[in-house]
Amino acid sequence: MIKKPTPAPGSDHPLDRLNAAARADPESFWREVAAEHIEWFREPDRVFVSDPPSFAWFTGGRMNLCWNAVDRQVAAGLADRPALIAADERGNRRTLTYAELLDEVRAIAAAMRGLGVGRGDRVTIYMPTIAEAIATMLATVRIGAIHSVVFAGFGAGALGDRIRASGSKLVVAADLTRRKGVDVDLTGIIVASIAPDGGGPGEVEHVVWFRRAAGHLPRIDGGDKGPRHLDWAEFLARGAGQSGDHEVVEATDPAFILATSGTTARPKLAVHRHGGFAVQVAAMGRWVMGLRTGEVWWSMSDIGWIVGHAYIVYAPLMAGCTTVTWEGALDHPAPDAVWALIEELGVRGIFTSPTGVRLLMRHGEAHARSHDLSSVERVVCAGEVLNEPAWRWLQETVFEDRIPVIDHMWQTETGGPIFGNPWGLGILPIKPGSAGRPLPGIEPRVVTPTGQDLPIGEKGIMVLDRPFPGLIATLWGEPERYATDYWEKIPGRYYVGDAAHIDEDGYVWFAGRADEIIKIASHRLGTIEVETAFLNHPAVAEAGVTGRPDDLRGEVIAAFIVLRSGHEPSEELRRELLETVRRVLGPVAVIGEISFVVVLPKTRSGKIMRRVLKAVVQGVDPGDLTTIEEEGSVEEARAALEELRSGLR
Repeated sequence: MIKKPTPAPGSDHPLDRLNAAARADPESFWREVAAEHIEWFREPDRVFVSDPPSFAWFTGGRMNLCWNAVDRQVAAGLADRPALIAADERGNRRTLTYAELLDEVRAIAAAMRGLGVGRGDRVTIYMPTIAEAIATMLATVRIGAIHSVVFAGFGAGALGDRIRASGSKLVVAADLTRRKGVDVDLTGIIVASIAPDGGGPGEVEHVVWFRRAAGHLPRIDGGDKGPRHLDWAEFLARGAGQSGDHEVVEATDPAFILATSGTTARPKLAVHRHGGFAVQVAAMGRWVMGLRTGEVWWSMSDIGWIVGHAYIVYAPLMAGCTTVTWEGALDHPAPDAVWALIEELGVRGIFTSPTGVRLLMRHGEAHARSHDLSSVERVVCAGEVLNEPAWRWLQETVFEDRIPVIDHMWQTETGGPIFGNPWGLGILPIKPGSAGRPLPGIEPRVVTPTGQDLPIGEKGIMVLDRPFPGLIATLWGEPERYATDYWEKIPGRYYVGDAAHIDEDGYVWFAGRADEIIKIASHRLGTIEVETAFLNHPAVAEAGVTGRPDDLRGEVIAAFIVLRSGHEPSEELRRELLETVRRVLGPVAVIGEISFVVVLPKTRSGKIMRRVLKAVVQGVDPGDLTTIEEEGSVEEARAALEELRSGLR
């Protein structure tokens, strides 16, 4: 299967046929796909309406994302089939059938209505990946409100920014999350995020607490003007006399917003809509993941990321799968935790990240071989490039070439995969390290920074020629920024932002971000956001950061710090800076090293030259320095890093 010759473009493979149909008549193609995968309350009048740089899909169509995920399955006779298995590292398992999940979703939907939350209102969800969090997501879109899920690991600063940027009316939070045997308190983060001295609550009227530990509810010191606090029982009681029915919404109505990293400290809030998102994730779920009714599917992600939205929650439920969630570390309470759960539940399909694969690889294959993995028939990976050594370990050593391990690529902004190996349509030859081929409806080009097309095999910037249903059409509250960041860098084309090339067989190979995003264990942080976090410490005058390669996490942060007058480098200060960044951004911001410097390399216009910092960290030639303000800053950074690694500073 893996070594057979690659089908030539134009072959009779289903991927080629679908790509040809999408290219010949995009609107007819997506109309048929939408009719096949979604149940509409009213068919769309038009498939695609262009309003550059924005656009709309399935205008006039009416539907509901929650209804397609849950109610539709109950109506189809799957009421008693497991919809969700919520597992954790402590051995707890909670199974909800489709009927039970629907009951819980209806109760939360009614409670939200009882608090005055309705169509178009925003709801921030700050919870680990547990059953109640997923039910809350579904309930939000059920009533036509818009959820904004924030990863329950971000610090108070990041959480508060996202609450206020979204204009959330309601915050639903858990008091703790559990990881590596420890109860991690979240209450202090939530309180600080909306406290008056932390930026304030913005538009928040209520905070609902799902309590997992005994204790009093925390309160915000905001007097009569502050948000009201409710525990879970009080919240559900507000649903008395309220309807839990679904709202019939326009296909173009927003379903959720999700923050994605940019190159500024302000988060970008990507807006995904009921119709386009539903069509994209359902279709790609079938074509790429091969999701099927009744199978057990485990996506080892978190609801705080787009993978969790698409392939823990919505697509598996729309396909009638049993979706598995996991709270905790993948290697706790023992290195075989993943393999044990696969055997216990009979998992057939797995979605994981290269970081997860490297973590399991570090513990060795003996743990996998001690369990019966015969239920597994495919593994899909995304989040960063699945490098060849990790692929070979999982494909050849663990699964002994019995099943395919396939990579694919997408973004928060695309809603679902755009490149991949379509297992659901028929597996293509696997090229380790490649993201696969363009998927139906995706028209990629590799171009120069000025937009000229590049030939096959030449590396450049990846762009897309036309929109597709899952692609966001705006940023929440920032339409101008949407145009600037995505459609004006290479005019008239969607700027993916990655360096890549396409080989002679049509396979896409990514070389990393073309901008300065740092990827830590599949999490994405903007350099400006990290630098701003450092600047929260009173001793810091300037900060410059870049990513440093890390065998386990992909990248960690290398930071270069300029201190204010009167402050001297010390180990105590280094620890304080680590604590500051953790408080603002949470533990996802993994700092590899902090080097103290006198000056940062900058252009004459005052911009930090992060490519120079990256070159210093990697020990390579920094290249052209004609625009640098002070050439001595390069040696300063290099010396600081060398001294740090020698333990001298």
